Amino acid sequence: MASTISVPEPDDFLPARRVWERYGVTQMTLWRWLHDDKMRFPQPVYFGRRRYFRLSDIESWERQRITDSGAGVPQ
Repeated sequence: MASTISVPEPDDFLPARRVWERYGVTQMTLWRWLHDDKMRFPQPVYFGRRRYFRLSDIESWERQRITDSGAGVPQ
């Protein structure tokens, strides 16, 4: 019986490089965000040795950051 390798769909997952490019940060900054409990940055999913981030988790984190900052909320 042949085994199959599951490959993430490009629209559902972002590789780590695309995440740090999205925010204009370095790989080290992304590592710090992942280890900073206050940031609550989404944790990656591993496919083999590669890290991917669920796009839905990233977008949810972005919305939460806006809500937490109070941006767009009338005073």
